[in-house]
Amino acid sequence: MKTMYEVRQLLKKHGSIVYTRDRSIDLALMEDELKELYEWKMIDRETFQQGLLILRNETRSLN
Repeated sequence: MKTMYEVRQLLKKHGSIVYTRDRSIDLALMEDELKELYEWKMIDRETFQQGLLILRNETRSLN
């Protein structure tokens, strides 16, 4: 995974679509969903880390 689009597609694949009209809230919710997928062992560690890095970089770019 290298882009936000790929993170969104991963979450969508597992039944999670996040859209609240507020980008910062969207990113926080997506991070929570990603963490849950990892805790439930639905994604591997590498995928989790890549997704988390992408989401946190996006969050940083908002501020």
